[in-house]
Amino acid sequence: MKKQNKALILALAAVLLWSTIGSAFKITLGYINFTQVLLYSSLVAVIFLGTLITVTGKLSTILKVSLKSILASAVMGFLNPFAYYLILLKAYSLLQAQEAVALNYTWPMILVLLSAVFLRHKISWINIISLIISFSGTVIIATKGNFSDVQLSDHLGVGLALSSAFFWAAYWLLNLKDKRATEEKLFLNFVFGFIYTLIYCVFTKNLTFPGPEATIGVIYIGLFEMGITFVLWLNALKNAENTAKVSNLVYLSPFLSLLFVSVAVGEKILVSTFAGLILIIGGILIQQMAAKARQ
Repeated sequence: MKKQNKALILALAAVLLWSTIGSAFKITLGYINFTQVLLYSSLVAVIFLGTLITVTGKLSTILKVSLKSILASAVMGFLNPFAYYLILLKAYSLLQAQEAVALNYTWPMILVLLSAVFLRHKISWINIISLIISFSGTVIIATKGNFSDVQLSDHLGVGLALSSAFFWAAYWLLNLKDKRATEEKLFLNFVFGFIYTLIYCVFTKNLTFPGPEATIGVIYIGLFEMGITFVLWLNALKNAENTAKVSNLVYLSPFLSLLFVSVAVGEKILVSTFAGLILIIGGILIQQMAAKARQ
């Protein structure tokens, strides 16, 4: 029981920290552009993960890394953190934080579609119904519930928020097949992600140093979105006697995120955002319950 309680505390800490990131993204984007946010926050993540590996005595594993592992991280690092966060942060710069937070949570449903295409998983009627429910939630958020005069808040922003979920789902699929130690692949993925972002910043002439406010923001994002929080979450799963109970806590995150967005960013949370998010999460939970029932 003590082990399970420890797992729940660690998981809740991770969820609470992740819930603040939407606000951190929006506030930091007020000082520097989205490419610089990714560049410096991924650098912070590389430094943190590298330090963690060194302190835990796993540096020798990284130094002996194989060519296959390097190539795998070259691909995965392109998907996440480079492509995923580049697209997501651009979406945050165009949309209200509450919209970007909610739309990004469509990734589990996109994962179902990708699994059907690449892993040949069958899509049941329950899957189709749950997809429709979640999709209706995205429509409500994108249109702010105004169906009489449908106008997307920002066509590009909505498209980017949804496509970021696609990149995360693709990364998740590859990660399931990747049997490397978590610390090794996370560190190498972020090293490649940082290199890709640095090259992108150089070619787009976005290589500038952040001011004091932006520096605080990127350090916070690098640690609590990309670094420490992953360690907390993985340790929670490791200590959990019932991983389902721990994993389900992640669905608190988008609703807590809306609370933080309201307080920290000052956005008035729209009824349409809350209703759409309930439909998105509801569709995901229906799909998961159906999968457990089949098993």
